[in-house]
Amino acid sequence: MYAVFEDGSRQYRVSVGDLVQVDYRDGVEKGGKVEFPRVLLAGNGSSVKIGQPVVAGMKVVTEVVDFTSIKYRIQHFRRRKNSRRLKGHRQHFTKVKVLEIVG
Repeated sequence: MYAVFEDGSRQYRVSVGDLVQVDYRDGVEKGGKVEFPRVLLAGNGSSVKIGQPVVAGMKVVTEVVDFTSIKYRIQHFRRRKNSRRLKGHRQHFTKVKVLEIVG
């Protein structure tokens, strides 16, 4: 069984046991449960349920595994002007494992 759920402005296709990296969740710690109620599509073999806009009564239950981050470095350079600028940004994520698809 698989499902497509929405988190923020992104959509994820998951099955039970998958690891997914979603936007950072504040107030949740490792081992905590996170539910995603906006399931857009669910499939089991040849049968597929398509929501308009969401499938009623379905949700994806996940467990927080880790908190990760990626550091971005943005550099602007203008040749022959002695103009350089370096900026940094760290984007935080929450890595979750899909426990079950309910519904």
